[in-house]
Amino acid sequence: MDTPLATVFLPLALAVIMFGLGLSLTIDDFRRVRRHPRAVVVAMSCQLLLLPAVCLGLVLAFDLSPVLAVGMMLLAASPGGTTANLYSHLFGGDVALNITLTAVNALLAIVTLPIITNLSLHYFEPDIGENGMGLQFGKILQVFALVLVPVAIGLVIRRRSQEFARRMDRPVRLLSVAVLVTIITGALVAERDNIGDYLSDVGPTAVVFCALSLTIGYAIPRMARLDKRQSIACSMEIGVHNSAIAMTLAISVLGSVSLAVPAAVYGVLMNPIAALAGVLMTRGPRPAEKAAPAH
Repeated sequence: MDTPLATVFLPLALAVIMFGLGLSLTIDDFRRVRRHPRAVVVAMSCQLLLLPAVCLGLVLAFDLSPVLAVGMMLLAASPGGTTANLYSHLFGGDVALNITLTAVNALLAIVTLPIITNLSLHYFEPDIGENGMGLQFGKILQVFALVLVPVAIGLVIRRRSQEFARRMDRPVRLLSVAVLVTIITGALVAERDNIGDYLSDVGPTAVVFCALSLTIGYAIPRMARLDKRQSIACSMEIGVHNSAIAMTLAISVLGSVSLAVPAAVYGVLMNPIAALAGVLMTRGPRPAEKAAPAH
């Protein structure tokens, strides 16, 4: 699809969103993996292994069309969204763990996302033209260059000038929200003739998938004996997917706006569901920050 939305606006929007993430990162966020390996392994196992299996079961149970089924699998394979950090902060989660999980997730998704998407394309065989044959590795690298390069730039800026990064954090976050809303709206408008059917078809699947993602993200870590703050962080990371990456791959790489519809619908529905999940997870005593050791 050779349109301004596919070739210019979507990649630029994704770059802005990931630059904002980079401004919130430090090298310590990557080093923290060694200090909290169990939390990272549990969360990534849920994200990379359990969620695609759950999503596959849902698209088969709801009997989605091949295009919408692949769109849902593409969403399930996408890493956590940057707004997961905000929800984690609002509901007393371990935001530092969230940032670590987001960073690790983005790196792992370079390998896992094309594998899951290509398997889905071959299994469901959606009618999306020649791009239905699969994601080429070169194109995947181009998209993830748009993910990792802005993150790296933001990280370097944060390292060199924490004050500038702090001042830019709020404006870039607001801009990220604005561009995400714009690309979701653009995808829905582009499919306006079919949007009623798509919403009735994929809406229930997206709602159930979001609720299950958040539930799995909280329950499994708790069963693995992670504390409540870490479990809330894992829930938000696993339940709040990066719709921008899924939509960019669908439209800019696979050339299908229809494939982007599940991610667009999910991007709208996940916010109230994540907020409700946060309220339910924090019922009772609010998870407290660990006290700093006395000197």
